[in-house]
Amino acid sequence: MNLVERFFILMKHVTSVIGQMTHVSNSLLSIISMKRILLLLGYVGMILSCNRNAIPIHHNVLLGRFNLQSDLLLLHYDCKTDVDDLHSIAAFGSLIQLPHFADINYYAVAGTYGTQGGQYVPPNALFQAVFKDSWSDAHANRDRALQEVYTKAIDMLQKEEGDIWIAEAGQSDFSGLLIKRLKEHMTNLGTKQRIHIVQHSNWNEESTSQEHLAYVKLHSDYHKIPDGNAADNGTPCYNTKEALDWRTIIRDEELTELWTLATSMADQYNGVDGRYNNPTISAGGMDFSDFSEVQWILDIDNIETCSAFLDFVQHNKQLKYK
Repeated sequence: MNLVERFFILMKHVTSVIGQMTHVSNSLLSIISMKRILLLLGYVGMILSCNRNAIPIHHNVLLGRFNLQSDLLLLHYDCKTDVDDLHSIAAFGSLIQLPHFADINYYAVAGTYGTQGGQYVPPNALFQAVFKDSWSDAHANRDRALQEVYTKAIDMLQKEEGDIWIAEAGQSDFSGLLIKRLKEHMTNLGTKQRIHIVQHSNWNEESTSQEHLAYVKLHSDYHKIPDGNAADNGTPCYNTKEALDWRTIIRDEELTELWTLATSMADQYNGVDGRYNNPTISAGGMDFSDFSEVQWILDIDNIETCSAFLDFVQHNKQLKYK
């Protein structure tokens, strides 16, 4: 019996009690009946409260803006020189462990950096753990990675339906090269209608070559959303700014293994050899601000903080086994 069925059965009991009260003149019996109503309503509230983090059950092919049957989600990570990408990858890896999101058609790319200097953060072990064979290494060989992503994109775009969504966890140089190659081989492709780029960071835009930034804004459906590092701006704040021990929330074995790998790699490279020293991660906190773009695409509501997201995935991962 699901939550809705249980709710309506309880409400029938409430209605029955109220009906009985209309035929009772004795004040004591009325008080007893009122107590029964309050107890029943309290039980309804308890059920709703216990399921506040549960994913709604539905059979729609749409996850927010994303069509499960026809769309492709590209996850572009610059990994230079901030280690926050490692936390963001773990956040996505946590999400796709939930049955509701397991059928997302995705492909990831490492090393999609732009004009910024500094040392690269090697993410390969984490990429392999999360994405298996569904990723390319643009840091090792950008031309080969571009061809691999192009092949996957062109196969989908040649169909009458289906869009590409790019979560830009970094700069847009790689996306610009990809769109240009697609347009060269599909001259009638309506890229402004079928390729959507989502960017949350001003710094990422400033570290994109101006040529590529202008190109993607002209030739794609480009969305600049509020910064995922800040609170109260319409985008979840996925930067704790201070310490947060994720182990107090995550208890699932698979999720624990994933976050242990991601956080240990982030700690290993944070601020090392001239890389950016992420102050939140140095303080023992969490920064998966780039994940805000994925959440915007999938339109996941009512999750505004790192701890709320971790509670969400832990809670719904438990439901998987019930």
